Amino acid sequence: MHVQHLLGEYLQVHGYWLLFVGTFLEGEAILIMAGFLAFEGYLNIGGVILTAFAGSFLGDQFYFYLGHFKGRKLLRRFHAVARKFREALRLIEKYGAFVEFISRYTYGFRIVLPIILGITSLPARTFLWINLASALSWAAVFALGGYLFGKSASLFLDDVSKYEYHLMLALVGFIMTAWVVHLYHMWHLKRPARERLARIRALSGARNGEK
Repeated sequence: MHVQHLLGEYLQVHGYWLLFVGTFLEGEAILIMAGFLAFEGYLNIGGVILTAFAGSFLGDQFYFYLGHFKGRKLLRRFHAVARKFREALRLIEKYGAFVEFISRYTYGFRIVLPIILGITSLPARTFLWINLASALSWAAVFALGGYLFGKSASLFLDDVSKYEYHLMLALVGFIMTAWVVHLYHMWHLKRPARERLARIRALSGARNGEK
């Protein structure tokens, strides 16, 4: 009980700004956890959604203008951004400006896509309105996901607070499992490309050896 009291006091002071920083950067995991903590009464679900919306919206606005003013320098300097450039362009060609709406739901492209959209000729006003809608829907979906996780647990447990830490660990485990499955799926999808690259390198090495 003493630990729960300390946790409550800490979250009252630091909870919302930590959520803001987390959602400014990436934030699915911290937002789901914040939704669960809102169910437990440590935070307010409306405040969680509003904070996540603000952090997510302002984050993408920042990345968009970063791309607009410094994007080409970033491509030359940071290889991680440059490697995803072609994949991001394919998504932009397929979905157009709507890609900003789905960028929050695509693991690994949350930051890159707004930067690349900033490099393109997409009007800043168009980006702003799409970003508003995307940030609000994303904040609501993931916050309510964590909240409903707690609500679902209450249907099976008489006193959820007694199993609070076990539920938090289960939630963290679920999020980590989802990440691992996604990473494996992406690795599997890129396997043919890696094999083609290996064959090209082997062929190039054989030709150089013949010379």
